[in-house]
Parts: sequence; structure tokens; C-alpha cells
Amino acid sequence: MLKTLKLLQEAFFAGIFIGLAGTVYLCTADPVIGSFLFGFGLLTIVCFQLKLYTGAIGYLVAQGKNFYAYLGDLCWIWLGNLAGCFTVGYAIRHTRMYRLIDEKVQNIVNTKVLDDPVSILILAVFCGMLMFTAVDAFKNDKLPAPCRPIMVFLCVMVFILSGFEHCIANMYYFSVAGVWSTDTLLLILLMTLGNSIGGNFFAASVKIFSRSR
Repeated sequence: MLKTLKLLQEAFFAGIFIGLAGTVYLCTADPVIGSFLFGFGLLTIVCFQLKLYTGAIGYLVAQGKNFYAYLGDLCWIWLGNLAGCFTVGYAIRHTRMYRLIDEKVQNIVNTKVLDDPVSILILAVFCGMLMFTAVDAFKNDKLPAPCRPIMVFLCVMVFILSGFEHCIANMYYFSVAGVWSTDTLLLILLMTLGNSIGGNFFAASVKIFSRSR
């Protein structure tokens, strides 16, 4: 029980920081600067070892006998991330900042809601690959220390500027836009599937390549 509560706490705060990163992105007129500032969220998460679903899912393929236990942890992480994103989104809706970001976030959400499911899935797969790359690079002590945070920021910038779908970031956008429904929940689940496929596919490929050397 204590382990689950700790996991939820770490996941909740990871969702909080993704929500804060999403807020600064929405407040920034220049998309390049906004995507760079969004990287603050993931960098904070990896520095403080918080639990973000899209950063953790890529390691499922390497769990072996711990597969089902880790899968259960991922479910708690997903729920904690959702709670954190919803908290920030709901709070921002009740501040003066919401008037500044309302139109932008509604346009972002409408683009996703009106998209084709196949398109959403593909874009989520690519995002999953990038998130595994960012987190694994940060943990890789074989890389020079300055390269690790740079990889975090670059991967975040690429996924945002490319329009790839990040299930946790979209939890925040849907929350601050106030558009939660059965349809948007299904979209988040589809994005979660895509992120999971992308993260594990790339992780498995890296593992196979490392063995063949």
C-alpha cells in the first residue's frame, strides 16, 4: 500500500509539472520558444525521478518476470498523471490566465478531436519513441553530462513542433479546455496505446541492437 501511495504521489507531481509546462507553452506566442520551455516539465521530472507514464512505459519490454507487476505500476502512474494534469488544468481555468490561452487551447483540442483515429495512433507512436529516447538518454551515463538535458529538450521540441500526440500532455489540454467526455477519454486511451507501442518498439530495438554488437 505504501509503495502504491508513493507511486501515486510521484506520478501526481509529474502530472503537475506537465500541466505547468503546458501552461507556459500556451502562454508563449512563438511555437519554437514555447516548445523549448515545455521541456522544463520533462527535465524536472527526470531530475527529481518523478513518474511519468510516457517516460516509464518504454521499459515494460525489459521487465521479464516483473512484467505484470510493472504493468500494474504503469496503471497507477497513468492515473496519478491524469490527476496532476486535471488539477492544474482545472485551477488555470479559474485564473485570469485562462482568458489569454482559451482560444489557443480550444484550437489545439479541436484539431485532435476532429482527427482520424489512425492519424492519432501514428502520431502517438512517434511521440512514444521520442519520449523513450529522451528519458533513456538522460539516464545513460555513457553520454557526456551536457548531452543528457539537451536530448530531453530536443526530443520535447521535436514532438511538439511535429504535432505528435503525447497522452499526458493532452490530459492537461483537455482539462484546461474543459472538454472531458467519453469521446475525449477514448482519444486519450488511443494516444496511450500509441505512446506505449512507440516506446516499447524502440526500446526493444535498442536492446536487440546492443546484443548484436
